[in-house]
Order: sequence, then C-alpha cells, then structure tokens
Amino acid sequence: MDYKAIYRYADMSARKIRPFADMIRGKAADEALETLRFYPNKSARLLEQVLKSALGNAEDRGARDVDELVVIESRVDGGPILRRIMPRARGTAYPIKRRYAHIHITVSDLEETPAEE
Repeated sequence: MDYKAIYRYADMSARKIRPFADMIRGKAADEALETLRFYPNKSARLLEQVLKSALGNAEDRGARDVDELVVIESRVDGGPILRRIMPRARGTAYPIKRRYAHIHITVSDLEETPAEE
C-alpha cells in the first residue's frame, strides 16, 4: 500500500530541493531519513519533514511494519511565483521572483513494490 505526504508552497525554489529528492528516491525510508539528517541544508530539512509526515501517515493507516517502507516517489514541482519589482537607478525596475515549490513523497511496503527488470 502507498502512503503519501505533500508539502505545498514550500518556501524555497524547486531547483534547490530536487538534488536531495533524487538522492532519497528508491532508498529505505529509515535510511533516507538518516541521510537527510546529516546535511546542513534547508532543503534537506524540508524533505525530512515531509518524509516524517509520510511515515506518520503510514503508521496511522495501519502499515504492518514501518521499518520496511521504501521511498518510491520523491518529486518536487514548481509552485507559484510571487513577482515584485525593485526600483533601481535612473527609474528602471528589476524583477524579483519569489519562488515556491510543492514536495510530494510516497512510501510503500517492500513486498508490494514491482520488481524492476
């Protein structure tokens, strides 16, 4: 069975979070949690929160063994962009783009994941 957690409107650009999401995809959930714990980046903290939430959802919905869950999906999509302008010299204006992201993590039981050939 699959257990999901979604963090919408994360206060960081998707481009900064994606390398960490790629790093934990396919790993055991507890191993992925340990991996993220030792990185000093804000993006690792955000993914760690979402992964903990997915594990909590699995425990709440009656997963047989939470220790045997595997991260089958870890995806970061771009969210909305807050656009503003910064006044500059001689009456010009530079754009400011405040980017947001949506983080999706899905964990699943080990025996139910399809075998890759």
